[in-house]
Amino acid sequence: MVFEVPQEQSIEPSGVVPYREIEVPTNFTEDKWLQAIEARASNPKVVHHIIVFVRSPEMQSGERQDFQRLGRGFLVGFAPGVIPTVLPEGHAVKVPKGSSLIFQMHYTPTGKHEVDRSQLGINFAKQPPAREVITATTINGDFTIPAGDPNYRVVADNILPDNAILYSMTPHMHYRGKSYEYIAHYPDGKSETLLRVPNYDFNWQTSYILETPARLPKGTRIETIAHFDNSAANKANPDPTKPVRWGEQTWEEMMIGWMNMSWETPGNQTASAGGGTLGGGAR
Repeated sequence: MVFEVPQEQSIEPSGVVPYREIEVPTNFTEDKWLQAIEARASNPKVVHHIIVFVRSPEMQSGERQDFQRLGRGFLVGFAPGVIPTVLPEGHAVKVPKGSSLIFQMHYTPTGKHEVDRSQLGINFAKQPPAREVITATTINGDFTIPAGDPNYRVVADNILPDNAILYSMTPHMHYRGKSYEYIAHYPDGKSETLLRVPNYDFNWQTSYILETPARLPKGTRIETIAHFDNSAANKANPDPTKPVRWGEQTWEEMMIGWMNMSWETPGNQTASAGGGTLGGGAR
């Protein structure tokens, strides 16, 4: 099935384009299970990124919700380097009946008038899965990167409320992003690096799929560590003379660690259709 932004989007040649959140009803009359998911830009020259969220019927509508900052309802994203989500047999993402899709569109002017009408493509699972896959996050939005700092450290962590299986990780920062790391701190006191991205590239973001999914016991603390280069040596830096905080535009910064995982006990967590942040807080 293919969902499309209902109206062609017009983007002016210059200026700041605020995020556009476009709601598309699914009209699903029953819960659906998705095996493969892909967001596709019709005009990649102007589409900086797409994130598609699921707004289930119990979520409030009629007001803007900061899905990305809250980490709620993430379904799939598009950015340079991002690959489609294709899940193995027996694994699928749930979209509750009556849900809507929220296309979060970030457009970047190209110097001339542009139009776009992006899409979401899905393949349904042949049968309900043995495991429901959700997208959980670690997020830290409370930071200030000093002007000129070449290696500023930002940390976020969360604790798993149940035994889990981790399939993939997708770090996200902006132009000052330098490196990103995921570390599992186990209840027995041992630690293990799950992913290390020593040279983060905002222009080639991707998901890192584990060759063998990692089984993580209840109580594991997932720590994500990001480093930012806000110095003049970073050629992609929009302005090394200014401190930087969390923000939606690319000259601002973000610190998000997406994770595709499933719980060992199906249905005992509230997270579904992209889920939400795990228990705990950013620091």
